[in-house]
Amino acid sequence: MSQNPLRKSKQIIECVPNFSEGRRYEVIQEIESRFRDRKGVYMLDSRADSDHNRLVISLAGEPEPLADALIDAAKTSLRHIDMEKHTGGHPRIGAVDVISFTPLRNITMAECAELTHEFGARYYRETEIPVYFYEESATRPDRKNLEVVRKGQYELLCEEVKHNPDRRPDIGDPCLHPSAGATAIGARKLLVAFNVNLATADVGIAKKIAATLRSSSGGFRHVKAIGLALESRGAVQVSMNVTDYEKNSLYRVLEMVRMEARRYGVAVLGTEVYGMVSADALLDSAAYYMQTEGFSPEQIIEMRLLEMMGEEND
Repeated sequence: MSQNPLRKSKQIIECVPNFSEGRRYEVIQEIESRFRDRKGVYMLDSRADSDHNRLVISLAGEPEPLADALIDAAKTSLRHIDMEKHTGGHPRIGAVDVISFTPLRNITMAECAELTHEFGARYYRETEIPVYFYEESATRPDRKNLEVVRKGQYELLCEEVKHNPDRRPDIGDPCLHPSAGATAIGARKLLVAFNVNLATADVGIAKKIAATLRSSSGGFRHVKAIGLALESRGAVQVSMNVTDYEKNSLYRVLEMVRMEARRYGVAVLGTEVYGMVSADALLDSAAYYMQTEGFSPEQIIEMRLLEMMGEEND
């Protein structure tokens, strides 16, 4: 059957909302339920971490049904998460801490950024949770980096927002929601949430290694890193976001962690890829460690098959 050339191809984006809840199973299940069995929305992955006290859900789908699902999930978080009582290892400013949008198919980064602005206005209108725009959605240069928006976390932001114009939200009154705080919303490239766990209980070592790695301290240009204690495991973690894996390969980041850890006589217990990841990010490291010459992603049967099926459906 010939394809109608006037039929507009569906726009597909990846969306990764982060919720400040990683310990209460019933709350996690209720938040996840807002993304299940919805036409145009696909929940690719969901991970809760009790040490971070954080839930990270990876979604893909069409912009409009994704937006509807995100609003429903935010309303659920309003009923269950109180930032005045929240504690956890991961930096955060709100019950729904971050919502990221990444263009996957038939949508540009500029269109994705415009979409976040439209969604942010609706988000505040329906939840009364103020919004900060970051990365490609930032309306001011200093807010492009998420760590600037989250400086001091919820506890400091809820005080500074009242009297410091530089800390006021992009959408909303100069105050945070009394229980849900604020949400950072932004369009960005695909990133890899990559963690390296170390065989020590000394969180100071993880923090020193993180400082060596992260861009803001003079490390890798596209790496954000913090050191955290994994109290439930008796270990520590260098928790990273690799925001451009093409310029900072995972194997290069891991080997730097190994080298720095040796300074303190500490071994690497293992690594974690948190949430979804591009195949290219892993294949690059696999080729490095296997010393494979002239390897191409087209040699992987599943990837080649998906590519051919996609070409047929366009």
